[in-house]
Amino acid sequence: MADFYQTGVVTTLHRLGHAKVDQLERDLERFTVSEPVALVLPCLIDELDRPALPRIIEQLRHVRYLDTVVVSLGRSSLEGLYRARDLFARSRQRVRIIWLDGPRVVNALDKLRDAGLLATVAGKGFACWIAYGLVLAEARCHVLAVHDCDVTTYDRELLARLCYPVVHPSLGFEFAKGYYARVTDRMHGRVTRLFMTPLLRSMQVVVGRHPLLVYLDSFRYALAGEFAMKADLARVNRIPSDWGLEVGMLAETYRNCALQRICQAELCANYDHKHQIVSAEDRSTGLTRMCTDIAQHVIRMLAAEGIVFTEGAFQTLLVQYIRMAQDTITRYHADAAFNGLNFDRHDEESMVAVFSEALRTAYQRFLEDPLGAPLIPNWNRIAAAIPDFFDQLRAAVDEDCLEYAAP
Repeated sequence: MADFYQTGVVTTLHRLGHAKVDQLERDLERFTVSEPVALVLPCLIDELDRPALPRIIEQLRHVRYLDTVVVSLGRSSLEGLYRARDLFARSRQRVRIIWLDGPRVVNALDKLRDAGLLATVAGKGFACWIAYGLVLAEARCHVLAVHDCDVTTYDRELLARLCYPVVHPSLGFEFAKGYYARVTDRMHGRVTRLFMTPLLRSMQVVVGRHPLLVYLDSFRYALAGEFAMKADLARVNRIPSDWGLEVGMLAETYRNCALQRICQAELCANYDHKHQIVSAEDRSTGLTRMCTDIAQHVIRMLAAEGIVFTEGAFQTLLVQYIRMAQDTITRYHADAAFNGLNFDRHDEESMVAVFSEALRTAYQRFLEDPLGAPLIPNWNRIAAAIPDFFDQLRAAVDEDCLEYAAP
């Protein structure tokens, strides 16, 4: 049973007592008459071969309040499109599959690239962004929810708790971020525990309690991939295409939404998904790449707020981060012992060493290119530059699926 303590500047909605999924779903069925919901699933082709996705589809078969499922299918051949279509044929919801490698979709995106509006077409952020575009183009759903396709412990409770704060007509929230425990016989969530939280708190020591840092530190799981928002917010938010998606989304929401309209919701008793490799030797993959991307986005966000990162300030930050992370390990060691969990202290210390190098790399890249890769433009800008692009996108998705209707 979770506590009911409110921390930071963001409202926290706890999961208190036993799950009341049926009650939540009955309410959602009433609320979604006027606030239809679309679920966005960024999906790589290899996720079709894992057990998590069939479980998710089976759970969604029991969900009556969900209007549309939008699947952004990436790195897929035509055969993969057929497999995805067969798998999602079990759904009770209306399903829209965006074949990201389909010829019509690729052609539509080339028009954006030729107009200088799209610098990259890779990553989870891009898959989510194009799905937002299709939902906006159809003008059918007023709320978007997003979660990953690799959640091995998935239960429909997760989706209900994610959507409820944004769909409820009198709560007044426009954005809800999910959080949860990630525990098996040990603690998981290493990037959040040992990198993100110590980094944010170290930055507050070095640069002061800046409102953006206080806001980011208010989230109990800032790197969770689950969130829901009003469609109008999806229209104005710009997002990164890389591993900085989650923190970048929080920053854009901070810019475009009043704090009173933002909440975090506890989604489930426990959560597990595919675990990323550390990849300490190859900094272009795994958790090392993830931490580097995240740190770059955080540094650039603060630079955009007028904070100057001199060489001396960064060295202080690096030392402070390592000390803060090591102190955090001591706390987690005690917590693990208290709960009878396995805890490899040496491995945790080694992770901090890897993450500190990722932080150093992120700062060097910031010095070399302070602006970095541009964020994907928001949909308002796309519509202003190419007024009929929503129609083009909807037609491209339809034509790719119709032309390849049967193997």
